[in-house]
Amino acid sequence: MSRLEEVESIVGIDPTLPAAVDYFDVPVPTMPGFLRAVGPSGIARIVVAGNEEDFLPLSAKGTYSTENLELTKTLTVWNGYNKNIIMEANEISNNIAKTINMSFPADIPVMIFTPKEEKTNPAGKSTITFYKEQLENVEKNKIVPLEGHHYLHWTNAEEMSKQVGEFISES
Repeated sequence: MSRLEEVESIVGIDPTLPAAVDYFDVPVPTMPGFLRAVGPSGIARIVVAGNEEDFLPLSAKGTYSTENLELTKTLTVWNGYNKNIIMEANEISNNIAKTINMSFPADIPVMIFTPKEEKTNPAGKSTITFYKEQLENVEKNKIVPLEGHHYLHWTNAEEMSKQVGEFISES
């Protein structure tokens, strides 16, 4: 069985696809190596402690236990700017070059969740128009705009679960 035969459908949560850089005419982000010192130096701990709301999941009170939230802060401090994260960020350009000509297989259903807030650039392009273009060749596709930011699962887990269940059962 090939890997493609094992995939029944694809679900993305505000995915960054290789063509986005050209579509929106934005530079590929990179991270300078000196940021590796942010964690071990204690700077990350200070930043997270002073801006917890920027690093913790946005969710209804009680969704996460105090222990879960403390663990999230610890992992953010520990992993936020480690060597692997910086290397991964600096490989984005190479990874785009390797995958830019790839597209979703036409016969595999694709669902994409995206933030509802429709930001349109001066050329009239938005994330929704981008995703529509990326899914043009896909026979069964669905774009689901939801209230929230990039981490839509933090605030929309129940709705997303319902939508995924319906999408898969229809596929």
